Amino acid sequence: MTTQKEKSARVNIVLIVADDHGRETLGCYGNPVIRTPNLDGLAGDGVRFVNSCCTTASCAASRSVILTGLQNHANGAYGHTHGRHHFACFDDVVSLPVRLRRGGYRTGRVGKKHYAPEQVFAFDWGVPDGKFGRDDVRMAEACREFVRGAEPFFLYWCSHNPHRAGTREDHPLRPNSFGNPAEPFAGDTEQPYAEDAVLVPPFLSDTPEVRAELAQYYQSISRLDRGIGRLVQVLKDEGKYERTVLIYISDNGAAFPEAKTTLYEPGMCLPCIVRSPLHAKRGIACDGLITWADITPTVLDFAGLGDEPGAFHGRSFKGIVDQESPPDWREEIYAAHSFHEITNYYPMRVLRTKQYKFIYNIAWKLDYSFASDLWASASWQGALRDGLDQFGARSVEAYVHRPRFELYDLKADPNETVNLADRPEHKARVESFIAKLKTFQKDTRDPWLHKWTYE
Repeated sequence: MTTQKEKSARVNIVLIVADDHGRETLGCYGNPVIRTPNLDGLAGDGVRFVNSCCTTASCAASRSVILTGLQNHANGAYGHTHGRHHFACFDDVVSLPVRLRRGGYRTGRVGKKHYAPEQVFAFDWGVPDGKFGRDDVRMAEACREFVRGAEPFFLYWCSHNPHRAGTREDHPLRPNSFGNPAEPFAGDTEQPYAEDAVLVPPFLSDTPEVRAELAQYYQSISRLDRGIGRLVQVLKDEGKYERTVLIYISDNGAAFPEAKTTLYEPGMCLPCIVRSPLHAKRGIACDGLITWADITPTVLDFAGLGDEPGAFHGRSFKGIVDQESPPDWREEIYAAHSFHEITNYYPMRVLRTKQYKFIYNIAWKLDYSFASDLWASASWQGALRDGLDQFGARSVEAYVHRPRFELYDLKADPNETVNLADRPEHKARVESFIAKLKTFQKDTRDPWLHKWTYE
């Protein structure tokens, strides 16, 4: 049993998960237009990872990985949990909050849940999903009583920003695509952006629809940032900040075509900011390869509960938090996406190094399957209306119809448009990556492993 003295020496942990926040829209990751002073401040007081990736670019499936340390094809949450989609983790999965409760932590959650079943993800404290809507400042303030309580604690704080608002397929070119309020929330001030001021990233086309949606997207991100600022202030007001580890990530990339639901870089290469009172260096960038399968073992490691060998598909990165280029760290990471909604079947398995990305499109003979909100977005519908052959750096044809294998040199081709998989000079590399992917699938008990034999 953990003694009170041992508990008092342990850090508190706050895991902040944004909803569809791509790395290209953060000041500390190089965007000079968007205003994210609180996240930038966390990065200045900690470390930002530059090779940090989700393992599946869909909300519920990604959150299942974050909260279990297991690939989603192994934990059972192959896609969305809500409504008729009905995916859920297996009943015998032991989640992060349960492990922390057993280890003497008081656990709380607020904001977006998007996990199932409820009993697998048992928290001591929480509020109904959606209670605060998009009002992240109020959601942060509502955590004050929980933060004020006994230590150590773990808080899972999940914003609904900057996810797209509900899509009406009969009228996709609607305003307010990202749920920005008509009037500012009480005690908060909205940050609007001019459409001609936003930066259009390479994976999007510079069209009026894209700029309009980016301006709304920026506004939603700034609201998220203000909520995080209030959460940090609550921790400071209650005297807990200096004993608290804060981890900021997003479940997947931006809710735009060529990002969310894809395992191209805009969909999977995401922000990860860690502010730790246990590490001395501040304001640095770490280039170590990490994934969201590492989050659960890392949190447990910070909690002093160990990094159980073999229990997870990830490993703790606590030891490299303040190292810019950690030696003797992993050379590759893996990702696995199968579903978004039940109707969006497009399984992919990915091996990524710092230089190369190899994608195995298991159902490559199918057209790429669009999520309903991405298909109905003004950005995509505008491109279809105008008959664009190109969307961002990639052709529409290449986006919708993909080969079985894709290989990209991320250093020479960061936009992933030149597929090297069929080139003779890369034959040995492709064969090596295929062998490693098969081993990964076998080790993680991937049901899609049999596709190598039967298709």
